[in-house]
Amino acid sequence: MSALRSSSDSGTDRMSARAWGVLFVLCGAIFLEGVDVAVLNVALPSIRADLDMSTGMLQWVMSAYVLGYGGFMLLGGRAADLFGRRRMFLAWLTVFLLFSGLGGLATEGWMLIVARFVTGVSAAFMTPAGLSVITTGFAEGPQRDKALLVYSGTAAGGFSIGLVIGGLLASADWRWVFFAPVVLSFLVLVAGAALIPRTAEPARKRQNLDVAGAVAVTAAILLLVLSVERATHAPAVQTAPTFAASLALFLLFTRIERTAPAPLIRLGLLRTGALVRADLTGLLFAAGFFGFQFIVVLYLRELRGWSTLQTSFAMLVIGVDAVLSPTLTPKLVHRFGNARVVLGGLLLAVLSYALMLPLGPDWTYPMMFPSLIVLGLSFSLAYGPLTIVATEGVGEDEQGVA
Repeated sequence: MSALRSSSDSGTDRMSARAWGVLFVLCGAIFLEGVDVAVLNVALPSIRADLDMSTGMLQWVMSAYVLGYGGFMLLGGRAADLFGRRRMFLAWLTVFLLFSGLGGLATEGWMLIVARFVTGVSAAFMTPAGLSVITTGFAEGPQRDKALLVYSGTAAGGFSIGLVIGGLLASADWRWVFFAPVVLSFLVLVAGAALIPRTAEPARKRQNLDVAGAVAVTAAILLLVLSVERATHAPAVQTAPTFAASLALFLLFTRIERTAPAPLIRLGLLRTGALVRADLTGLLFAAGFFGFQFIVVLYLRELRGWSTLQTSFAMLVIGVDAVLSPTLTPKLVHRFGNARVVLGGLLLAVLSYALMLPLGPDWTYPMMFPSLIVLGLSFSLAYGPLTIVATEGVGEDEQGVA
């Protein structure tokens, strides 16, 4: 990605028009993913009625995406390192486009579930490829930090704004929830093919892919995600075996990686304290952030009886992070450092959840507003700096898996 670095001063956060174009494409892709998840939340009641799906089957419409995304994320990151970030990004964006459209054509519940699973898998390959284009294409320092903050703000903004878009689309026909991302995907694909620079092929050869390690860790993560997904509605005797199998496969994976000539992930990378802390914190923070919004949507729709559009616009305030991440957060990071800004964001998240604890069936929107806007502010402060910390000091050949 030297085309991005050489055209701008690495000592400042000023970027060339080409660099901004590439960042715009990558932000479009991550925005698309956020929209794709969010729009489905508000369309589920319509989908259930039209396809005559049971509650359990409807749950799998959401779970299938999570299963595919979580299960293949590590493999997707390594594939970007080995086979080329641009190639993986564009190829899996194409798959994302196709299966999003197929979801809109579904006439049976199982067809929609399969489409959502493959869409999740494609996102698992596309996301680390896009992120690693930033971390390898923009010079480490102010330039990369600014790009990552813009990128992370766009991701969260896509989810929040996606609720509104989903409300508008679902009020017409739930199938547009799947067709609309096809149009956006196509635009991002065309722009990406034109703007993302071609780079030299990775030095590692295809036959060096650690197939045994890839199979073991992907199966382990799939079973772990499946265990977590089923834990909410299945007895422990059913989830315990899959959880135990997941742990066994993780142990097998570490054994394979110790002896593999070209491991899928260098185990020494997992001993990098800053990376591990940032990744775990980011995982827990994102789970709380998106899970909280899902619960609030259910509260407004199911308990309060709000319409799809009313609920969507009520949640829009959380999208303030899309504005603050690239504007306020860089200044705070420059003055206080990543660690303090992250801590501030985490504390604000705790405050947001605490403000909603007394929630009752007769709360007005002004009573909920402080919690929602504080949540948006917390994401704008925490998530971008966490991404910066997780990728700092990691070699270019491991940026995808990091």
